[in-house]
Amino acid sequence: MMRPKAVADAVIARRGVAVPYRIGTMIELPRACVVAAELAAIAQFFSFGTNDLTQTVYGYSRDDAEASFIPKYLEQKILKDDPFQVLDRVGVGALMRMGIERGRAQRPDLKIGICGEHGGEPASVAFCDELKLDYVSCSPYRVPIARIVAAAQAAARRSVGRVEAAVHRIDHRAVHVGVAAGGDRQRRRGARRCACRREESRRLRRAHRRRPLRSTTVSTPSFEAPAAA
Repeated sequence: MMRPKAVADAVIARRGVAVPYRIGTMIELPRACVVAAELAAIAQFFSFGTNDLTQTVYGYSRDDAEASFIPKYLEQKILKDDPFQVLDRVGVGALMRMGIERGRAQRPDLKIGICGEHGGEPASVAFCDELKLDYVSCSPYRVPIARIVAAAQAAARRSVGRVEAAVHRIDHRAVHVGVAAGGDRQRRRGARRCACRREESRRLRRAHRRRPLRSTTVSTPSFEAPAAA
């Protein structure tokens, strides 16, 4: 890090303008995910280059594959999705998860995001949110989609928090009723109320899982999707 930092500091001193900056690295090879802890000892951020990482994981040349055999693979159900359009969670995603865990174990404040077309694909953005990435970067025309999906994920987290808080209150009241009831008759009544409260909490959880996301109710998302530079 010393050489780029020295260059940056020299330019800042020469221009007389203080510019906050971070020094980081692209993660585009499987080995980079494996040795992420070593990289994080120096790098202040990771940016997963998912286009190239997909190429190196699959052993595909993107230009050749998309122009030749990937359409056939999709037609014959060999591939469920084009891995250059929809992020492969099983292979590429597993390596990303490894890199994130190892990198943040070394540097807890490590800023991590992705750069590539996957940053504007809804299912891929949702997966990035699941991995707790800080940002996604994509082509300008995909930014609106990325922002909508990111906002939906933020709304879903807020909704989950509200349901869990309600369930906690129900469970707490149920326990309180069961403990406070005195005598055999009261204890039996308290036990029945506990059972009813638990069933109500399970019903709330099931209802929440079935409820579809509605991006129209979203206000300000906590998971941002900035435009590519």
